[in-house]
Amino acid sequence: MTPFSGSYSPEDVIFLLKPMALAMVDIANKERLIQSGACHYSELLSPEQMPGPSYLQLFEALTARYAPRLALEIMALARHLIETRPQPITIVSLARAGTPIGALLVRALRKLGQTDARHYSISIIRDRGIDQNALVFILRQEQREPAGLAFVDGWTAKGAIAGELRQAIRDWNARQPELLDEALYVVSDIGGVADVAATDDDYAIPSGILNATVSGLTSRSILNAEIGPDDFHGCVFYEQFQPQDCSQWFLDQVSAHFTGVISKPIYSDSDQRLERRQAMLDFLAKIHKHYLINNQNFIKPGVAEATRVLLRRLPDLLLLRDPAHPDVEHLQLLAREKNIPMIIDSTMPIQAATLIKDLL
Repeated sequence: MTPFSGSYSPEDVIFLLKPMALAMVDIANKERLIQSGACHYSELLSPEQMPGPSYLQLFEALTARYAPRLALEIMALARHLIETRPQPITIVSLARAGTPIGALLVRALRKLGQTDARHYSISIIRDRGIDQNALVFILRQEQREPAGLAFVDGWTAKGAIAGELRQAIRDWNARQPELLDEALYVVSDIGGVADVAATDDDYAIPSGILNATVSGLTSRSILNAEIGPDDFHGCVFYEQFQPQDCSQWFLDQVSAHFTGVISKPIYSDSDQRLERRQAMLDFLAKIHKHYLINNQNFIKPGVAEATRVLLRRLPDLLLLRDPAHPDVEHLQLLAREKNIPMIIDSTMPIQAATLIKDLL
């Protein structure tokens, strides 16, 4: 394998993904193909758009606002890993939402003296599982200690990827000699499903509001007929977006705050997690009933997931708890651009949610 780090430094991340060319499908056709069952979402990509000046200004403002907080939370996760995992620690981030968080975590670990820490970003796909070829590479070719592997994502929402990870690692452990810990580490556990988190607040983690231009210029992962049995899952590398790439800049902005960070406890109260999980389940049930939604995949809760729908799916409705909050300003900008109606619900347990349009 030739190391591939996208637009990141190889010291920050190695993507275990196969760069590939892929014919793009427009958003409406992609949605029809997915909803009809003709294609799985991992087989298709719609073209990504470069963010406009106003949107980039909002991203930069959120980064300025939250870089100190995110640095504190990343350092808390790093300290927890050092205290609870044998060294050397290997961050295995779930591409691509987990990639910037994994890159920050490996910087934090090295800041705390873990010079042998490493970060790989690999694919996990709902209903398809984790990329086992990538795990084999990490464990057998790179010879990383199995007990030191920690799976990292940016946030949770409904819990689909957390469940996918647990099942995938249980399947791995039942068939392979290296036993892996299925625990999921995230910054924000708004769904109450992660094993270790820094917070359960639904706040606008800045890397969650951009696509490729904060993720090393990589697309989300692809698993289609072009991926062979010995290949890593695929991705598209958007070299044409280089002029607006913020990936390295974002890491630098946050990690600049690592120095002098005070200790912060990890959010690990099991009762608090159960309460958060129940609040999310109650919210999902309410939305299902009120909007007559049959497919749970059409509900995307939380600021980051709502953003992703507005950027690359076919949204039907934007729900906001407080439209005056700066964390949802970018969502309102996107909704206005796409003429998506907004509803205010001050009782929501999260900042935002987006509903996907049902085309069938």
